[in-house]
Amino acid sequence: MKTQVEERFSEFLEKWVCQLEQVQHQLLKLSQEKILLHNDAELQALVSKVTNLHKEYYTAKWAAAHQDVLAFFCPVWSSPLENAFSWLTGWKPSMLFQLLRKARLRNVSEQQLRKIEELRLKIRYEEERVEREMERQQVAMADRKTVELARLATRVRNGGGAVAEVEGLVDIAMKVMLSGLERVMKAADCVRLKALKGVLDLLSPLQCVEFLAATGMVQIKLRQWGRKRSNLIDLN
Repeated sequence: MKTQVEERFSEFLEKWVCQLEQVQHQLLKLSQEKILLHNDAELQALVSKVTNLHKEYYTAKWAAAHQDVLAFFCPVWSSPLENAFSWLTGWKPSMLFQLLRKARLRNVSEQQLRKIEELRLKIRYEEERVEREMERQQVAMADRKTVELARLATRVRNGGGAVAEVEGLVDIAMKVMLSGLERVMKAADCVRLKALKGVLDLLSPLQCVEFLAATGMVQIKLRQWGRKRSNLIDLN
């Protein structure tokens, strides 16, 4: 059974994905045109529409995670396939640079390639920093205070202490842990947004459309494939 946070975010995500699919059709249509029939202003308007969609997603995600961050580390709205490729509650920023190489963008200059490589290295450093912080949060689960609290809770359960006092200490410890997870999640999201903005800033409007068409296709297809496989497993 879903919690209220899970229910609300699931509903939001369904509507959000529908909007993304609508924009995706426009992106694919433009990216596949052999002769450019649109000017830079029109292309940029479509790019802005996509980036605004992403901003809307993270605004809703952060608001929901503030109420229940654990829901995003084990999301009921995602298939096992999507979860298998998740990096700290979302897509891994380095993936963008792999997609850039496979997207076959038109008229990419040597200068753009150099700047993209510089950005890739910066983003990889940011990823490693977030991963180290997540590792620190995980290792902290076994620190002295947590172990002592676990022992105390066990004694209370066996009839050896004040239940209310221990429950209060457990609540405090849980709040600290959840706050740490929320910080890590937001840090990871910030790297995602930084990577996306950084790439788009280096591309022309047409290249941005081609790139976003490729990333959107992967995101949407992964969701469709994951759901299809989950439905097949349920039928069996």
